[in-house]
Amino acid sequence: MEKSNKTQPNKPTKKETIFYSFAGIADTMSYQMFSFYIFNYYLAVKEVPILWLTIGFIIWTIWNAINDPLLGAISDKTVSKFGRRRPFIIGGLVPLIALIILVWTPFGDTISIFIYFLIIINLFDTFYTMYSLNQTSLFPEMFQNLEDRAKANNYVQIFNIIGLLLAAILPTLFVGESLAPGTESGFILGALIMAVITIIFGFLFVKFGIKERVEYSKDPIQAPSFLDSVKFTFGNKPFRTYVLTNLAVWYVFGLVPIISPFFLKFIIGVTDATTQSLFLALLFIVSILFMIPWSKVFNKKGPRKAELIALLSLIIVMFPFLIVWEIIGAILAYVIAGIGFAGIMFGRDMMMSTIIDSDELKTGIRREAAYYGVNALIIRLSTIGVYLSIFFVFSNIGWEEIIDPSKITGITEIGIRLLMFVIPAIILFFGFLSLFRFPITKEKYDQQQIELDKLHDEKMKKSEIQKYEEII
Repeated sequence: MEKSNKTQPNKPTKKETIFYSFAGIADTMSYQMFSFYIFNYYLAVKEVPILWLTIGFIIWTIWNAINDPLLGAISDKTVSKFGRRRPFIIGGLVPLIALIILVWTPFGDTISIFIYFLIIINLFDTFYTMYSLNQTSLFPEMFQNLEDRAKANNYVQIFNIIGLLLAAILPTLFVGESLAPGTESGFILGALIMAVITIIFGFLFVKFGIKERVEYSKDPIQAPSFLDSVKFTFGNKPFRTYVLTNLAVWYVFGLVPIISPFFLKFIIGVTDATTQSLFLALLFIVSILFMIPWSKVFNKKGPRKAELIALLSLIIVMFPFLIVWEIIGAILAYVIAGIGFAGIMFGRDMMMSTIIDSDELKTGIRREAAYYGVNALIIRLSTIGVYLSIFFVFSNIGWEEIIDPSKITGITEIGIRLLMFVIPAIILFFGFLSLFRFPITKEKYDQQQIELDKLHDEKMKKSEIQKYEEII
């Protein structure tokens, strides 16, 4: 495909691409530690009643329904000499570093701890969303075509996985085998280390990895209001057809790491928490190794067909979790699962970028943050789905059996395998069916890129600045 000469000088260098990818460590690490441990921490360590926690997460979800799309719409309408995204990235990252620690430091009696929990999870989510949706919004803007996105996404997903590994493993090094009152210091120490890592990689990302294109500098002036932004976002057919798929992907992405320790402990017989984390690490290390093969699939087949292949592959490679009983089989199951996880992880930003491109052709403006804002809400809804699934299954097989291995029964094993394979497979299958309706085939994608190149050339001609610092 012929590339526009006017847009090529803005193409990020390899160095800028790598520094941009550092954003994922802070993003994934902070949210996944929150996602993996927050529920069990306040339930088992701080002994807050499960009903209270459920109410807290319902309130959290309602706040997200407003907060996530609103922050996206505000970002898209922002005009400053620092760009659209940079002010929000810095404004979200600095408080997020403190909140990574403060999430684990409640005090007082049970009521006080619950109030603290309610306030802190909403503060955490607000500043995390401010940082996350703006740094992810840079991806479709910085990398303009399928080939560049596939190459850049290799780095992005590798650092995302590193952040995921740190979130899964670090707390287990300090907490021990069981969650119980008195183990708070382990979580706080793990959070302190994560905060330091976030400072280092966050600074490098902000300093060297942010590259906003001046041809979009007039887009905020034409950006729609909050309500219109949400309306236009859900009015985009490619986005509507991808919503269920994306919800399924994030559901599995959230559920498997949480259930993995129970699977290893009660079915495979691995009781050491650090060893359990190493199994999960094995899965994600394999995912890193298969990023490049998946990038070739997406580059050759196009986002739609490649994502369909990735979804079907994950359903197939997760099947061993239904039948393995011993440690060698478990090792093989985690290795094979890593291949499928690589595909769905690689596909997330590729699909979102394609959707955002189609929206620009329809509206004439870039609205990355609006889409990633709604996407952030979808991620939170998937988290609620994860907790509801766990609550429903564990309530029926008995919470005592989950806490005490000596009380495990055949029903307990069935429940864990349901959560580890059967339920995720069903959810993924519905996501697979939904994606069949996604209208942008490889041929349409290629034509879309030609039209986008022309549109970007026109925007560049109309741009009155060479860099954002020239905005008064």
